[in-house]
Amino acid sequence: MTIEVKVPALPESVSDGVLVAWHKRPGEAISRDEALVDIETDKVVLEVPAPQDGVLEKILINNGNTVVADQVIGIIGNGAAAAAPSQTVSSTKAEAAEPAQQPVDALASMGPAARKLVADYDIDPASIDGTGKDGRITKTDVLAFLKSKPQAPAKVESKPAKAPRITPGLPEVEEDRPQKRVPISRLRAHIAERMLHATQTTAMLTTFNEINMQPVMELRARHKEAFEQQHGVRLGFMSFFVRASAEALKRHPDINASIDGDDIVYHGFCDIGVAISAERGLVVPILRNAEYMSLAEIETYIVEYANKARDGKLEMEDITGGTFTISNGGVFGSMLSTPILNPPQSAILGMHKIEDRPVAENGEVVIRPIMYVALTYDHRIVDGKSAVTFLKTIKELLEEPASMLLEI
Repeated sequence: MTIEVKVPALPESVSDGVLVAWHKRPGEAISRDEALVDIETDKVVLEVPAPQDGVLEKILINNGNTVVADQVIGIIGNGAAAAAPSQTVSSTKAEAAEPAQQPVDALASMGPAARKLVADYDIDPASIDGTGKDGRITKTDVLAFLKSKPQAPAKVESKPAKAPRITPGLPEVEEDRPQKRVPISRLRAHIAERMLHATQTTAMLTTFNEINMQPVMELRARHKEAFEQQHGVRLGFMSFFVRASAEALKRHPDINASIDGDDIVYHGFCDIGVAISAERGLVVPILRNAEYMSLAEIETYIVEYANKARDGKLEMEDITGGTFTISNGGVFGSMLSTPILNPPQSAILGMHKIEDRPVAENGEVVIRPIMYVALTYDHRIVDGKSAVTFLKTIKELLEEPASMLLEI
């Protein structure tokens, strides 16, 4: 008896995907629910589990090909495991491009990011010590292995020496100018499409303000150790901004709205997206009903989403929807920027790097930790007054964090 391996049902907004990697070769044994193949969509990487115990008899669709929902991509049978015959793969060229066979259990348990590094650098997973759950090898483990691995001596190839190109007044330059061409990932293509759509279909405008972060920093420094001991998660700045944004959204409902055809939809809930930079690109998981979350709950969700993004485990429901977005370019050193809207949302908040700056207080110049913040909004829905007062509300809440947390 044989079982067909099919592409799982894709969300309504996703029409197809790309088959990224098979974790088994024809003739190899497979256990039920073991990761069998990765399929990359516009938003996430889906891990397709084996539907039953058995042996992978045939691979019908090779790595790099586009697939659609319910398409048959492989066959699982009950036969004994055997060496993979070369004729079962339809493209000899594709098979040759795949990395050498790796130990199955270690490779199958890795996340997509770790597997990609192992394949790119032709590493034997058995030589890496996994620090993840149950000894799982993570991306960090692979990077640490590469860093500690002694560099192999460079291969010397005999080829005609190239004459240097000489330009008067400039240093000698060899003519060998390498470049690398790689296909754009589905996620990166999707991000580009959405950003272009936002710039072409919305009336984007950005307003700015600055926040004295000293009250939040003092509160955080005073309680961060007790907070971590109590809740098992670090107290960061993002949770304060999420709480402030949720409160400001309740006071300014037009910021928490979106356009649907000829209607404006005002959302009575605060589903706040937090932009996270992952290896595959920017992803925005959603904190649903953030207006009811404590700081500890917000920080816990952010850590969980960051780990899932790193391991390629984000699911469609994690990143679908959202009524408002926060992006923190400050973690990369950005001083000021104008974030791009995430349609159909009407606004996005940009956080930036905290810098000590001279400011005037009570007629005196003092040094305070200042963060510039930016609110990009859709002028079709939001008036300038609403955008400015919304950002001012966030400023006031963060400069008086006790009143925000006490809800007074």
